[in-house]
Amino acid sequence: MRFVIQRVTESEVQVDGEVLGRIGKGFMVLIGVSDSDTKEIADKMVKKMLGLRIFEDEQGKTNLSLDTVGGELLLISQFTLYANCKKGNRPSFIEAGAPDMAEEMYEYIIGKCKEQVKIVERGQFGADMKVSLVNDGPFTIILDSDTL
Repeated sequence: MRFVIQRVTESEVQVDGEVLGRIGKGFMVLIGVSDSDTKEIADKMVKKMLGLRIFEDEQGKTNLSLDTVGGELLLISQFTLYANCKKGNRPSFIEAGAPDMAEEMYEYIIGKCKEQVKIVERGQFGADMKVSLVNDGPFTIILDSDTL
């Protein structure tokens, strides 16, 4: 499982010109799922993400977590995080999770986040989404379950 976490001052996702999710200060997270991922892996990833202390305190140190600053989440499924570009110039996506399983994991992750975060917005699994954001910093963290 892979999460690309961007600390944002605002972010939104649209499908067909309609805003599906919009947040202020918080994390916009791209979520990639592989066939080997499990709910236990998702739990570990969510715990790590929500525990990240990457917001600045009064001294300007990145020392505060999402809950400490009252941050919000925008969660976007993105199978292309499992693009394999080793051969040729056309990426292969065979390492990405099968759609049914990946959607189930995406929904599970959303549910786990809603247990701990007041505002959790989302994209639409499998849709052509337009995502906009103002990256605060910029500050981007990549979490990969293979390296946690």
